[in-house]
Amino acid sequence: MKKYAFLSDVHGNAVALEAVLEDIKTQNVDEIFVLGDLCYRGPEPKRALQLIQELDAKVIKGNADEWLVRGVQQGEVPDPMLEMMNIERDWCKSKLDNQALTYLEQLPTDIEITLTNGTSIYAFHATPSSLFDIVLPDTDPTILNEKMMSTSDANLYIYAHIHLPYVRYVNGKCIVNIGSVGLPFDGQPLSSYAIVEEKNEQFVVSIQRIPYDTEKVIQQYENAQYPNLEVMKKVVQYGTSPFVK
Repeated sequence: MKKYAFLSDVHGNAVALEAVLEDIKTQNVDEIFVLGDLCYRGPEPKRALQLIQELDAKVIKGNADEWLVRGVQQGEVPDPMLEMMNIERDWCKSKLDNQALTYLEQLPTDIEITLTNGTSIYAFHATPSSLFDIVLPDTDPTILNEKMMSTSDANLYIYAHIHLPYVRYVNGKCIVNIGSVGLPFDGQPLSSYAIVEEKNEQFVVSIQRIPYDTEKVIQQYENAQYPNLEVMKKVVQYGTSPFVK
């Protein structure tokens, strides 16, 4: 029976991505899917994107990929952070060429998959209709169904965006957040991705947590003179969100 890896939210952290890809090799995975946010906010946007493009993987767009193409707009982040996030965006964009930006711009926004055992999967970055909406792990089942499950009748729904991995069952369906490869926000400075494995007529979902060299990445931020340096160093060191004081 086949195994599938779902990863997302690399955010220019190529060191973390390499650790995850090494782990995937040991898992005998048959296919890889990438759910967006490839470059923005990390010290190695170009190398992270190149590693993704070298994979034989299906890739979709995240909000951070959209931001790199057209900038961060008011209302998409807290107002006090808007200017700095656009400064970071400009820095990351300066490390990419036009071909890379065109690649990000043209990415699709969802994936529909039917596994060999008949399991149907619907995967997207944030919600089926938005790259930006935030759906947290404790969202009410009624709202969860309305926001995530109303446009496609799948067995398994997989998304990213919030950097908080979880597996949950609602109304006979399974919904999974795969967390973040490059910037986890759950207090564990460990990369996160998910494996879906066929088991006869059923499926098994597991969240994988992978250590990587956080000190090396912090040093990369410093060497690159990354804007918003102290904030991003704390995010990497402690695995916490930059939006939380």
